[in-house]
Amino acid sequence: MIPEQLVDLSRLQFAATALYHFLFVPLTLGMVWILVIMESVYVMTGNVVWKDMTRFWGKLFGINFALGVTTGITLEFQFGTNWAYYSHYVGDIFGAPLAIEGLMAFFLESTFIGLFFFGWDRLSRTQHLMVTLLMAVGTNLSALWILIANGWMQNPVGAEFSYQTMRMEMVDFWTVVFNPIAQAKFVHTVSAGYVTGAMFVLSISSWYLLRGRDIEFAKRSFRVASAFGLASVLSVIVLGDESGYTVGEAQQTKMAAIEAMWETQPAPASFSLLAWPDQAQMKNDWSVDIPWVMGLIGTRSISKEIPGIREIRAKNRLRIENGIVAVAALDALRQHRDDPVALQTFERSKADLGFGLLLKRYVVDVRQATPAMIDKAVDDTIPRVMPMFWSFRVMVGLGCAMLALFALAMLSTLRGSGVHKRWLLQWALWMLPVPWISCELGWIVAEYGRQPWTIYGVLPTHLSVSTLSVNSLYGSLAGFVAFYTALLVVEIFLMVKFAHQGPGSLGTGRYDSEPAVRATPALA
Repeated sequence: MIPEQLVDLSRLQFAATALYHFLFVPLTLGMVWILVIMESVYVMTGNVVWKDMTRFWGKLFGINFALGVTTGITLEFQFGTNWAYYSHYVGDIFGAPLAIEGLMAFFLESTFIGLFFFGWDRLSRTQHLMVTLLMAVGTNLSALWILIANGWMQNPVGAEFSYQTMRMEMVDFWTVVFNPIAQAKFVHTVSAGYVTGAMFVLSISSWYLLRGRDIEFAKRSFRVASAFGLASVLSVIVLGDESGYTVGEAQQTKMAAIEAMWETQPAPASFSLLAWPDQAQMKNDWSVDIPWVMGLIGTRSISKEIPGIREIRAKNRLRIENGIVAVAALDALRQHRDDPVALQTFERSKADLGFGLLLKRYVVDVRQATPAMIDKAVDDTIPRVMPMFWSFRVMVGLGCAMLALFALAMLSTLRGSGVHKRWLLQWALWMLPVPWISCELGWIVAEYGRQPWTIYGVLPTHLSVSTLSVNSLYGSLAGFVAFYTALLVVEIFLMVKFAHQGPGSLGTGRYDSEPAVRATPALA
């Protein structure tokens, strides 16, 4: 059996590197489309301020992109170094979208990023705009293929286990691509990235306006960010509802944990606005409920029930018991591949093979599992409810705060009064870290809520790890945290430095904090 410490450290290392990486990804996703908007206006109007806006915000985008790539490369290598059995077991399916991402999306994105920065004096306006547009498409395609791979981990469709190869094998590539979970995750995640980019531009523009510098530049940036941010945060909310619906269909355990729903309620179920879950007693010490809302979100009906944790546990117990039969039949097939009785037994029970493998955490031969071991395996099928419940609600609460900010910012720009409302500008400045916090909480809800599985219902986490020494994991974990923290410090330093310089860093002579290079007309 795999030592628990090895599993925990492997999970912690991957979580740490993923959380660091996801500090850079949302800003890349959002900033690139803001650059497309700004450069499109420049091409249509010829107003040089829009070109300067594209170049300045593009400089901050480039810093973030470079460090995001550095942190992202490590993640893919970890599948081979830390999760070797996972890679062996599902590599045929999981590796395909990652390979496509690397060959198609990442090279497209990287190529056009180079042209974006070095092509201003070599390409026409229209040609450079097409470069920026293709850079944005490549960035989003990269996210698409990564989230298709992740969506398959959440909802493993289009694949079957082969007793001949003892691995999962792809049977329908397009089912994997159009997996409802993957598509919902993609649109929801990229929309969250758009919000992050909009908040970044809005906050820094507010800082300029509060200090009365580069006013025309900042007002235009503020206007673009408020409009793009409002559209994006509305998309996050709408697409979050779609994501919740797909989770309710494919991952009922995660849905019940998010809602701290211990009992199956009569349809339509109520939504627990606030509660204090007690997992040991399987009840909430107190809760504030809103009737009907959860049933409508989770099922889009008024008659369909959402199963509670107690009912899910009972179902999982039956699946574990049936999974024991599947594992025993598979062991027989390993010895005699042509055993017709074992094959027939396995075909009847293979849907619950993953649940039988949960017992491998406690006993080598699952047929020797005691009732107490089965009880522990049943407990393992339910993630910890408290962090799931509150992570989701804090994320939603911050989303509502961002909606209010972008709506007021957009309204103020329409009225032409945004530059005079210091309270609004200060609010926008203080909201700068909020989208990152929301994105990290969303990642926790999605990934922690999948436990105890790496592949939901198929491969338990404790069977997925490589055979490594605990000391090597401690060493590499410390190294990653130190290196990534250093990169984060570098990012913050560079971002603050160039944001403080403002568009004056372009050296055009048209902005504050720079010497005049040549006489230029006032910006319109």
